[in-house]
Amino acid sequence: MLYFFFVKQKNIPSPAQQQFFNKLTALWPALKGSLAEVRKPCIRPRCRACASGHKHAAYLLAFTEQGRRRCLYVPRAMVPVLERALANGRRIEKLLYAVGPALLREYRADHPATTGPALRLRRSNSRKTAAKS
Repeated sequence: MLYFFFVKQKNIPSPAQQQFFNKLTALWPALKGSLAEVRKPCIRPRCRACASGHKHAAYLLAFTEQGRRRCLYVPRAMVPVLERALANGRRIEKLLYAVGPALLREYRADHPATTGPALRLRRSNSRKTAAKS
């Protein structure tokens, strides 16, 4: 008995799409938000640091969740990872801004203009070369 499996043909990624995915995978971990060092008092009643006014250093990650600003405590050991993730998040944001023009250039290369100044320029250039011949 023969079985035929019909597989939906996958879209072949464009060069711009492939380049975007390659850059994106190199930027992991990534997040959007901010990291702040704050000084907070502890719960010990006779703490020398708190009594002197220096308090204790702590890190907070601020981010937006469902339109509301949230803050989470960050363990000191995780601070370097989050700093790298925040930097990667900024790089991804720049990458997203660059994708729009690249996508438009790719589309225009695949779909030449049928109206507008580009077509008129092409027509005038072709007429000049035909007249010279």
